[in-house]
Parts: sequence; structure tokens; C-alpha cells
Amino acid sequence: MPELPEVETTRRGIEPGLIDHRIAGVTVRNPNFRWPIPDDLEKTLSNLQIHAVRRRAKYLLLDCGEGTLIIHLGMSGSLRLLTAVSSRTDILPQKHDHVDLVLDNGTILRLRDPRRFGAVLWQPGDITTHPLLSNLGPEPLSEAFNEHMLYRKTRDLRISIKMLLMTNQVVVGIGNIYANEALFRAGISPRIAAGRIGINRYKKLVQTVKEVLVQAIEAGGSSLRDFVNSDGRPGYFQQQYWVYGRAGQPCRKCGAIIKQIKQGQRSSFYCPSCQR
Repeated sequence: MPELPEVETTRRGIEPGLIDHRIAGVTVRNPNFRWPIPDDLEKTLSNLQIHAVRRRAKYLLLDCGEGTLIIHLGMSGSLRLLTAVSSRTDILPQKHDHVDLVLDNGTILRLRDPRRFGAVLWQPGDITTHPLLSNLGPEPLSEAFNEHMLYRKTRDLRISIKMLLMTNQVVVGIGNIYANEALFRAGISPRIAAGRIGINRYKKLVQTVKEVLVQAIEAGGSSLRDFVNSDGRPGYFQQQYWVYGRAGQPCRKCGAIIKQIKQGQRSSFYCPSCQR
């Protein structure tokens, strides 16, 4: 599933081609997503100008002034910008190319989603009131995500720190891959209860979360299964993994064997020697 670095990489890739352009048309080939695409989307978006392309958690937000187009990539989605120089092969829609947003200069923003678990939704007025966004926690790269906030929220909590990092009401967008990697760098076991972690260890964890996400964004995210960025290229952060997907292999730091466990239906990877 595309996580925060992949979504931010996509945002940065599509932003220059969208800003200040008007929407000339919308083609919906299959409206049956996780939430059905509104029937009147083309009429709603017609001639609206895109003022900004933002990201909140794993949602891409196209600000059109009087409202916002919400795009979520789901489990397998990706966005491509197709321009006049794109090849004829790229321009022709393929089986899983379900939505095209056509701009006034002919550029096409195309959503490909083989599993159709993403979303394309319209929110008039204040985007922060939409049910998908209204109860989200702070962005992990913001100043609001800090050791004091984590320490205060976790007193007496028995939930594991790994699961806490993946709770959107606490902090958004970190996801499974980057929670594993940040916990390794902080030397914290994914199994430890969040309420047992002191403020100094939380300070280290906040630092490693931010470092991992920044490095992943710089590497274009991770390409596992379906993800490619807006020009069709994969990300490369998976080449820097310390623990994720390395069960049974020696730790690159101490040589101990990396272990794998299940937490909340997701796999956690950790070094039993480096992480306590």
C-alpha cells in the first residue's frame, strides 16, 4: 500500500503540472471504488481551477477554491501525468486506468488502480470537515508530532508502540514499513507497551520517524508490488531497509537474526538484540 513517502512523492510529481490549470473534462471508466465515484463529478469539476495540491495523511487534496477533490491511492493505486510528449502507448487507457482528469492544456492526470480500493471524492467548502479527515492526528513531519505529545497520550496505555504509530488518531501516515524502520533506528522493540516508554526514548523515536520519512521521500518512496511515481518510475528506499522484509537474515548492525511477528494482522520485523 502506498504510504506517506509514496503519496508525498506523487504529490510533488503532479503538482507542477496541475497548479493554475483549469479542469476541462473528467472521464470515469469505472466508478466502483471503495466509495463510489460521484455521478456528477464531471459537472462539478468542469472549468474549476486547481489552486494547490496538498497532502493530508495519505490523501491527496486538489484545492479548487470552492471545494477540494480528494484522491486516495488505496492498496495499489498510482497517478500519472500524461502530456503532449507522452507516447501513444501511454495515452491509450489500459485495463486498470479508471479515471482521467483532463486539463485545459491537454494534460491528463490518470488514476490507475487494479484493486479499486482507492477513492475519488468531492468535498465542497472546508476540507477539514470531511469525515475521512476530521479526526486525524498530526502530520509526523510537523512540529506537533513530538516527544511531549507522545508521552502525554500514552500514559498507562497497553497498546504496543508499533500499533500506536499506525493509529491515525495519534499520528498519520507512517504506515507499516516506516514504523518498522523507525523503531529499529530508535532501538525500541515493536512489542513494548507504549505506556512503558519514557520521554527520552520518545524523543529518539520522533527523531528517527522524521529521518526515515525524509529519506524515503528523497528516495522516491518504496516500490513494493504496484507503486510507481507520477512519471512511471519506481522508488528506491527499499534498498535502505534495516529490518523490513528481512526475517531470518542477519542484522546489518549486530549480526543477530531478524525476527518476524504478527501485530494487528500486519508483519513486524525487528532485531532482538538491538531493540529493547
